[in-house]
Amino acid sequence: MRTKKSLLAGMALAVTMALAACAPGTPAAPSGGSGSGDAGGSTEPIKVGIIYSETGPLGEYGKTYRRGLEAGLKYATDGTSEVNGRPLQVTFLDDGGDADKAVTHAKDQIGQGAKIIGGTVVSGIALKLAEQAEQNKVLYISGPAATDAIQGVNDYTFRSGRQSLQDVATAGTFTEPDGKIVVFAQDTAFGQGNVQAVEAVLGAQGAEVQPILVPEDATEFTPFARQIIDANADMVFVAWAGATSGAMWQGLSQQGVLDQTTVVTGLGDRSTFGAYGAASDKIDFLNHYFPGCCDNPVNKAMVDEIEAAGGTPDLFSPDGFVAGQMIVHAAEQGDDADAMVSALEGWSFEGPKGSYTIRESDHALLQPMFQAKLVQDGDSWKPELVETVSAEDAAPPEKKQ
Repeated sequence: MRTKKSLLAGMALAVTMALAACAPGTPAAPSGGSGSGDAGGSTEPIKVGIIYSETGPLGEYGKTYRRGLEAGLKYATDGTSEVNGRPLQVTFLDDGGDADKAVTHAKDQIGQGAKIIGGTVVSGIALKLAEQAEQNKVLYISGPAATDAIQGVNDYTFRSGRQSLQDVATAGTFTEPDGKIVVFAQDTAFGQGNVQAVEAVLGAQGAEVQPILVPEDATEFTPFARQIIDANADMVFVAWAGATSGAMWQGLSQQGVLDQTTVVTGLGDRSTFGAYGAASDKIDFLNHYFPGCCDNPVNKAMVDEIEAAGGTPDLFSPDGFVAGQMIVHAAEQGDDADAMVSALEGWSFEGPKGSYTIRESDHALLQPMFQAKLVQDGDSWKPELVETVSAEDAAPPEKKQ
């Protein structure tokens, strides 16, 4: 249901970097465990290659993903690291944010007998790994990469995180479907992509979409703030990244934009919580995950395991955890990649964010999203849940084959 800001309806727009309580329930029965062997009686290891950014521009996101994945594998195998009596042999490989390096790793792992490839935070790398999956008929489960391009790209490609269209759909819950939305972004491929996504999702629902694109090297934001005010929009969707973020938010705040209309942006990882300064309590945030968003046994299991291992749960922890659940469920089918695909298509399960379903037609991972706010906590800021957006309301449009 679409609601106005005054009703605290939810949104969470998504930078590739980031974007009530989940209904409590019974924890999903862990898949796998130490059984007596698969259908063929094999006791050989199940080889899994995880290609992710341990280093590079998104290295911190990669580390968060890996901690979640290790927790998810432990949870889904009930601590045995085995599936039907076969040990999981998981190899972690650093792509460093480089697509060629990632492809080399994938080919090497497939050559060594891996039937499952997972990982990457980088959208461009996800597309390259999806190509390898189709060419070699192995299962690929993408990580936090949010690109919509891998939705339905081939039979062998799935994802364990959310995608940008889900961020945009969540953003749409902050306004009426026929309202006016300004997309305020840098005039880059990233900014233009957000404009296109908002037009595709919210424009299709009847919204009037007006882009206001700012040169990437801009440092003075007063004239652009005035354009936003003159647009008299029902909602301003901000998609911004980089070193000018602080100055941009200060400019919007000083010119009164945050007092005039609903301003929505994506809430990233915990390192960004202090970036909005005094504007923090005037911004509505769409969110993919933060540890306090969900009150369910699976989320508790994930948080407890990550903390016990010395880590800190963060934005992309569930992407790794869910990947672990999906890997184990697929591996229960043995070494047949087509059987793995069939097992994942249409599968519903309980994960850290609540109930997930893998849509059979295009492999979109349907999942709840969240509305959040930042509240002052001493000298810092912390997120609080405002509303859960249902998996159905946040679902991306179905991609026809």
